[in-house]
Amino acid sequence: MKSDTIAAIATGMSNSGIGIVRISGEEAFTIIDRVFRAKSGKSMSQATSHTVHYGYICDGEEKLDEVLVLVMRGPKSYTAEDTVEIDCHGGVLMVKKILETVIRYGARPAEPGEFTKRAFLNGRIDLSQAEAVIDVINAKNEYALKSSVSQLSGSVSEKIRSIREKIIYEIAFIESALDDPEHISLDGYGERLTGVLEPLISGINQLIASSDNGKIMSEGIQTVILGKPNAGKSSLMNVMVGEERAIVTEIAGTTRDTLEEHIRMEGISLNVVDTAGIRDTDDVVEKIGVRKAKTAADESDLIIYVVDGSCPLDENDLEIIELIRDKKAVVILNKTDLDMVLTKQELEDKTGHRVIPVSAKEQSGIRDLEEEIKSMFYHGEIDFNDEIYITNVRHKAALEEAVNSLNMVIDSIRDGMPEDFYSIDLMNAYEQLGTIIGEAVEEDLVNTIFSKFCMGK
Repeated sequence: MKSDTIAAIATGMSNSGIGIVRISGEEAFTIIDRVFRAKSGKSMSQATSHTVHYGYICDGEEKLDEVLVLVMRGPKSYTAEDTVEIDCHGGVLMVKKILETVIRYGARPAEPGEFTKRAFLNGRIDLSQAEAVIDVINAKNEYALKSSVSQLSGSVSEKIRSIREKIIYEIAFIESALDDPEHISLDGYGERLTGVLEPLISGINQLIASSDNGKIMSEGIQTVILGKPNAGKSSLMNVMVGEERAIVTEIAGTTRDTLEEHIRMEGISLNVVDTAGIRDTDDVVEKIGVRKAKTAADESDLIIYVVDGSCPLDENDLEIIELIRDKKAVVILNKTDLDMVLTKQELEDKTGHRVIPVSAKEQSGIRDLEEEIKSMFYHGEIDFNDEIYITNVRHKAALEEAVNSLNMVIDSIRDGMPEDFYSIDLMNAYEQLGTIIGEAVEEDLVNTIFSKFCMGK
């Protein structure tokens, strides 16, 4: 690991009330002493850890800015190294100027994610916690944020370490028994080992199953709004977004292309695509829009089918009903503020899906839609008190490999295989679980993970 001192801007590059320049490494205090003049006259190299100091950042004799400097001595810092944070005025030019000064006086620019990478390499956090840092930053909804914070606090790590401890104990027992058969007996061991492994396999399978909820938390639900022209798709989209994003007119066929928006509802995220109304048309451009709508529907996690309840169903509706027949879908009986010619029961019988009466114009029924979507995708009540959700594809793959290996041990016991066969698969499960928390993980994987981080983190 590089031991040089790094620096970066830790706040967003836009004008704001405050900007932060972070410095970490062996020379952090030496560098801050070169550029900071404390009002008290105190050297930061002599300052007590976790204290704040008022003064000026200077380039030689030139005062650049009035600042507060936070001093944190390793290992009690984010990186477990000596760390200094400069809180300056948040103008983009000023923050950049202070960073350039810090670099000129001995630091080097940090790479993306390098502060968190150092925290991992220095043993302050494990790899699953490091990955949770970027998940916290990128969280798109309340559930994703809570899950990421839970993982950052070590919930996933603790579970994985507990499983690995039980596995390594059995590996050690087998090796000891094979080395010293006179004192350690393996009689009946297969049955005892089965009793140990079955709860572990069940626990890992529960973690794998949680990834369905976890994926939805972190990535959102790919959602497509379908309906024939003038059914109220764009109006519904605008209500869900909370602003006028889609053009709404009385003219059928106004939406010619797909319009994509990210919407947060009731703690969940929808990646919503508003599509062209599906109908037979001779308009070349509209035909392309209809084709795009059908393609988007095929690739979606959820279809919201909007029906104009003030008009009878026609052949265009029947085409859409066939399109959503075997899909995960919810049907919106729209325009309930008008005289209705369709009933909720009639539409449920025809579509085979739950129907929710809505008036996009009066913004009624939207809460029912939110609750329905949540119940369709989340398996059981979302509870973060002691529940762990796997939101990382890499973690899920490692868990699947581990549980396969443990199942192979069970198969070997049933087939009467020698005990040394157990050790091979037990060790593979142990190592696969280790990759989640960063033990025995390849350097290239570590570099790839941290390259996805933002600068200054």
